[in-house]
Amino acid sequence: MLMTNTAASGGQGFETCLIVEDSDFDCEKLARVMKKAREQMRIEVASTLESARRALKKKEPALILLDNNLPDGLGADFALELAKDPKMADIPVIMVSDWPSPFMWEKAATAGVAYVLSKTEFDGRYVHDVLQAKRDRKTI
Repeated sequence: MLMTNTAASGGQGFETCLIVEDSDFDCEKLARVMKKAREQMRIEVASTLESARRALKKKEPALILLDNNLPDGLGADFALELAKDPKMADIPVIMVSDWPSPFMWEKAATAGVAYVLSKTEFDGRYVHDVLQAKRDRKTI
């Protein structure tokens, strides 16, 4: 299921954050952090990897927040998939998981994931860092 938070969008020109998370509770928490960090960012939510793929076909987000354990696969494998796609490789990804494992860290590093965080440590500073780094790369 793909949900869109249009209240946060305020219009067409705003950047989008795609949250790939199957827990409604965790999704609300991540969306709340995003709204505080970037109040003018549009939030889209995908509860499966397949719905995330459909969302990515419609519009490239400025940022992806990605859980690892999803109903149809692992977020770390999805991050590797994105890294191999020339159209998606430059989208910054932050993995936010309940239990980051060594295997997840290794795959995330290979995929170029910006941060691997537990859900309790995720906050707006990581969002600011990733989006600033993306802007800096565009100006070089």
